[in-house]
Amino acid sequence: MIRSKRSELSRYLRTETVGGSLLLVSAAIALIWANSTWSDAYTDLRDFQIGPSALHLNLTVGSWAQDGLLAVFFFVAGLELKRELVVGELAERKKAMLPIIAAVGGVVTPALIALAVGWGTPGIDRAWAIPVATDIAFALGVLALTGSRIPAGARVFLLSLAVVDDLLAIIIIATVFTASIALWWLLAAVACATVYAYAQHRRITTPLLYVPLALLTWYSVHEAGIHATLAGVALGLLTRVRTDPGEDEAPATRLEHRIQPWSAGLCVPIFALFASGVPLGGDVLGSLFTDRLTLAIMLGLLVGKILGIFGVSWTAVRLGIATKPSSLGFRDMFALSVLGAIGFTVSLLVAELALEGAEQEKAKAAVLLTSLAASLIGSALLLRRGRIHQARAERDQLDRAEPDRP
Repeated sequence: MIRSKRSELSRYLRTETVGGSLLLVSAAIALIWANSTWSDAYTDLRDFQIGPSALHLNLTVGSWAQDGLLAVFFFVAGLELKRELVVGELAERKKAMLPIIAAVGGVVTPALIALAVGWGTPGIDRAWAIPVATDIAFALGVLALTGSRIPAGARVFLLSLAVVDDLLAIIIIATVFTASIALWWLLAAVACATVYAYAQHRRITTPLLYVPLALLTWYSVHEAGIHATLAGVALGLLTRVRTDPGEDEAPATRLEHRIQPWSAGLCVPIFALFASGVPLGGDVLGSLFTDRLTLAIMLGLLVGKILGIFGVSWTAVRLGIATKPSSLGFRDMFALSVLGAIGFTVSLLVAELALEGAEQEKAKAAVLLTSLAASLIGSALLLRRGRIHQARAERDQLDRAEPDRP
């Protein structure tokens, strides 16, 4: 009976609707808490240090959420990307080209717009990376809530786009926000990842090997000076996704089913709780539409993402470089491009890495406001497209039901 309840809870937490809802609730709690009379308690908890100092792991609670819990989230993202590349929609070159090209457009265009708007502003040399990422959990959650009548190809396109998008964002984090690299620790991380890949090749399944190996990889990446979430992506991409004869599930599928509920139900909401607590005083709100740095972030997300994703996708299809899913129209893809402007989790992470103090708080507020606007606009567009698709389906069903006339 207990096992059945746990299985049901895991299935419940595995849905995008619940993951997105938990993320939104955590962000709302953080905003209310950080702007209440108990704001000092929020700050004290976020900045409380815990962990063994001998191992250089006496981090704040907020840093543990950022470096540790998000590594689990990116491990799941790596599993999803590997599966799509090997056995999913991205395994076919022409089908793979569209979300990959769209993701590149959705990273480059926001960065260029942010740089153009904020050029010469202090902090823009690192803040340009804030609007480049799409939040997988939030975007898919909005799609699940408001796009249930949109063709199934919409989820595949958005998932593939968001996973590639976040992989590019992680590469930016690893290169732009790494001041110096400890070579020996980097080699240790590569060695651990190599052992992981070899164990996958040898079909070893025991967690007694993989759990310590994953922790060692994470620790080595952390000590190398690279953001530790990169360890999660690397191990996810090294996990086997093809099913062997006599095997019910491939390791990637099995791990995703086990870990994704923890990622959606615990890791991402806790990160959102400690990353979204932005004091929204009059100074912050008043400067959002006058400060060039925050304008660069907001326009980069809302305008850059839509132009980059939809514009590049439309061009690639028209030129024959890629093919779009037959069930999706360009208006459907435009609505999905708006959801691409939801830059919640990774954008908040980059804001914490790129800026400090008041500038960081304003950047986070800009990300939260823009992500909210994108989710509302995207929801309205998806609901409208859903009604059109439903009316079309009902009309086709009625036509098939009518008897042939002489």
